[in-house]
Amino acid sequence: MDPVSVGLLVALAGGAGGEVGRQALAGLSALVRRPFRRGDGTAGQDLAVSSGVAELVRLEQDPADQVRAQALSTALAVRAVLDTGFRTGLEAWHEQAKLVRTGDGEVNNTVSGGTQHGPVLQGRDFSGLSFTTTTPPPPARPPAADAPPAQG
Repeated sequence: MDPVSVGLLVALAGGAGGEVGRQALAGLSALVRRPFRRGDGTAGQDLAVSSGVAELVRLEQDPADQVRAQALSTALAVRAVLDTGFRTGLEAWHEQAKLVRTGDGEVNNTVSGGTQHGPVLQGRDFSGLSFTTTTPPPPARPPAADAPPAQG
């Protein structure tokens, strides 16, 4: 299983995704609060491994803390290795949580400042681009109405 991304955990703890994000965080909370079972089905209290509850609580107290999010991601990964039922639940939760719009891929482009004389590229994550066009000349100005006629 892929580790749960720190970015996703921070986003969900910070309230990203609105109601769907809150539900995803509540689902994770319910999952980590389930009894810890080792692969053989016995209780895991004798293990010196975190269930993830403490890490989740700390992240909820300071949602922007990347270190707390990393600690939670690590605790989830370790528990998933030791608790097969938890791993199955975490995988299902993770697939659903990845669908929450957290703003990671958000694009917000603005063009301002009047007429643009040249290409405007809008999007996200561009790389390896080169432009070989020249800037077009400014438009010709019409003669003023009160100017004397040209003699020729």
